[in-house]
Amino acid sequence: MVMMDQVLRRYNLRSSLAVVRRTFLNLRKPPKQRFEPHHDYNIIKSLGKVSPGVKAVPEHIQHPPYINNDSYASPAMVTSSNFDASLLFSSDEKYHGQRQDLTKMRAACVLARKVLNYSGTLVKPGVTTEEIDVDVHNFILANNAYPSPLLYMGFPKSVCTSVNNVIVHGIPNDRKLMDGDIIKIDISTYLDGYHGDNCATFLVGEVDDDAKRLVETTKAALDAAIDICAHGVPFNEIGRTINAIADENGFTVSEAWIGHGVGMHFHCPPCIMHNRNNFASKMQAGQVFTIEPCITEGSGEHTILEDGWTAITKDDSRAAQFEQTILITENGAEILTVDP
Repeated sequence: MVMMDQVLRRYNLRSSLAVVRRTFLNLRKPPKQRFEPHHDYNIIKSLGKVSPGVKAVPEHIQHPPYINNDSYASPAMVTSSNFDASLLFSSDEKYHGQRQDLTKMRAACVLARKVLNYSGTLVKPGVTTEEIDVDVHNFILANNAYPSPLLYMGFPKSVCTSVNNVIVHGIPNDRKLMDGDIIKIDISTYLDGYHGDNCATFLVGEVDDDAKRLVETTKAALDAAIDICAHGVPFNEIGRTINAIADENGFTVSEAWIGHGVGMHFHCPPCIMHNRNNFASKMQAGQVFTIEPCITEGSGEHTILEDGWTAITKDDSRAAQFEQTILITENGAEILTVDP
């Protein structure tokens, strides 16, 4: 999961965000009624204590090129000197680097799913997100892979753990999970030169019906979006499909968070918007990208906490997210992040 603003900031294109919004997004919509929580749940307003230092990764495990390279910029991304907003959504192979090795890509994605499944077994009341991070980190290393988030643009941990009203990019810390929480765990693994990326929302103990419906709706929206993908389908059908399901259930897509191309590069074109938009470029067979909607109970607007990563809803509403990495084929889409 990446924020459009982060993509542009990373490549010194932040001033071009307005161009992207003006060109591609349908931002005019009626204001949503003020969100009022119907249940008691743990609202995250401040940061927990994050353990110092960075966990080691043995030298024999292949590291991605952004490690120890502050100037690293994926060749798949555009630069400020040649900026064209449409390039962020390009399906041209030159913006993806060389052609993907699908055997290696599948292996990285299957491992990512295996790790995500394992992370779900760790979710229970009283467990800290730091403990989940440590166990997941060690599990990834045991499979001879690198945890992609670790040190990506300075992120200090190996997994993102986002609880309740934290939308995305929660940094694992000493806060304990509580009965009734929901937690988004975003897992990315780098194996043999390729990244696999997926996410799921897990229930902690006994969860209220509204939270269950939010989680079920978000999963249904992702599944429906994947079902419409195929060679020649406009990318904006993804956002239209997800937005419609969120609307039907009284929820809101948090528009700032986009899917992305993935493979040899952790984040690259095409950018995948999960809300209604005007971008009409079409999918091409052979493309690999993530779909990863964040859907909230409230307005979908967010605030970034002082760590520069943790995104919370402005109205304290809960958010759910699911993500898959898919391969576009002539007749549909193959989910790559599948069970081993």
